[in-house]
Amino acid sequence: MYSVKEMFYTLQGEGAHAGRPAVFCRFTGCNLWSGREQDRAQAICDFCDTDFISTDGQNGGKFPTAESLASTIQRFWPTPEGKPFVVFTGGEPALQVDTPLIEAMHLLGFEIAIETNGTRPLPEGIDWICVSPKGSSEVIIEAGDELKLVYPQDKALPERFKHLSFSHFYLQPIDDPRCPNATQQVIDYCLRHPRWKMSLQTHKIVGID
Repeated sequence: MYSVKEMFYTLQGEGAHAGRPAVFCRFTGCNLWSGREQDRAQAICDFCDTDFISTDGQNGGKFPTAESLASTIQRFWPTPEGKPFVVFTGGEPALQVDTPLIEAMHLLGFEIAIETNGTRPLPEGIDWICVSPKGSSEVIIEAGDELKLVYPQDKALPERFKHLSFSHFYLQPIDDPRCPNATQQVIDYCLRHPRWKMSLQTHKIVGID
């Protein structure tokens, strides 16, 4: 059984695939925060800006099999043009994404990306792995395509992750009123450390999902 908060077709807003059409499938649940505001102060990730509680989002629901979820995702891809692309996100998608789902999506011709906090093992076959470390949590996914670090985080400084094996290293300004100058901090850091590139949440800038 897969539990999905929401699904929708949009443009990827962040990182290396920014601007690319994609079906987003947001799973419920996370292992670093309950999602309840009363628990935020004690959470490992206390700055999350995403609602991943329950299945009441747009096109959310429970899916009993990988095939039923995959066929629902396929219906959001509007055209035979282009390579179908799905982004599994959350919450923490690694709590639910498994081999049957990956195989079902590949059978339908989809390229699969995952956005994960890196604290859970991943099944084989995912085409694009984006790891976004959070706080003091231990990152066990040490290789992939994209490391996207929300910055600044006192317990997750870029130096902790520079030894990891990723093709792209991004810093993304934290979306938190407690840090109003985060964008300038990212600019300054990237200029001093050119291995890192800046990622912006362009979907918020242009006003799309």
